[in-house]
Amino acid sequence: MGKCRGLHTARNFSHLGTALTANPFGGTSHAKRIVLKKVGEMCQCSAHQEWQKITGFVPSDGCLNSIKENDDILVAGFGCKGHVVKVASVFLLALYKGKKERPRS
Repeated sequence: MGKCRGLHTARNFSHLGTALTANPFGGTSHAKRIVLKKVGEMCQCSAHQEWQKITGFVPSDGCLNSIKENDDILVAGFGCKGHVVKVASVFLLALYKGKKERPRS
């Protein structure tokens, strides 16, 4: 690539890829996770290979009943409260309203 020219360009170049590795989603907007346990109106989940644990907020009142441990969920958003969007590849809002049923696995 060549020599870094400027006062802070060498530091900026060395810290270029750390934002993606420190992010629990890895730079993406959604992440697929496995539910470890349910805490209050949230569920604590972990990735398939990674060591990072995040807590996903479960919207609506009775949606937590349709989530079980070791389920695959899709989490959107960022921070410690990512929002759960899908459970077992079915939208959570459709399960809550009764438009779709949970697939048998």
